[in-house]
Amino acid sequence: MSSIAMAAPGSKAEAKPEVQPDFLRLENRHTGEILRMRRMRDAKGGMMLSLDSSLPPGRSGPPLHVHFYEHEGGTVKAGTLGARVGGKTMIVPAGGTAVLPAGVAHAWWNSGDDLLELSGHVAPVVDLDRYLQAVFAVVNAGPFGQPPIFYMAHVMWRHRHTQQLAMPPRIIQRIVFPVIILIGHLLVKYQGGNWPGSPASCPGAPEE
Repeated sequence: MSSIAMAAPGSKAEAKPEVQPDFLRLENRHTGEILRMRRMRDAKGGMMLSLDSSLPPGRSGPPLHVHFYEHEGGTVKAGTLGARVGGKTMIVPAGGTAVLPAGVAHAWWNSGDDLLELSGHVAPVVDLDRYLQAVFAVVNAGPFGQPPIFYMAHVMWRHRHTQQLAMPPRIIQRIVFPVIILIGHLLVKYQGGNWPGSPASCPGAPEE
């Protein structure tokens, strides 16, 4: 499940993405969420994204959000998944499955007392791996709950046609984010390609 992931609370000051020969590993240093992703072809040759993730007890995944074109599905391998999909809340035990349709706002969390482990897929994959790589980088660059606004605005704006946070409302995002980015350029926040969440630093998951 795309927006699904993570494990082992990170005590490290920085959790850098790791690109292995067959997957991209991301870790949220604040929540311990861990996500492993790789691109692969389905039986018809279409591109999909394979996901394996974990999240410690008492932790939540991303806030309410939408993937406009990417459909997510996954199986709970261990623990208990809590999820809000549209206006419905569900609890999924180990062995159960969850479906997050494209275009439907959703959020998820660890609803049990044990480590939550998930295995899922996204199809068709558009840019979710690059988006998540950028979001993790920005989140890890700031204090808990306070991702650097100039970098987060840049990530959200450049992915606005495919990904969106439910809050603030879309119309507010379309007004505020360009202003923040303009100020960021004036303050030279986007110089080079090494700033958190920069396009150059987020190539996405490798293809199997």
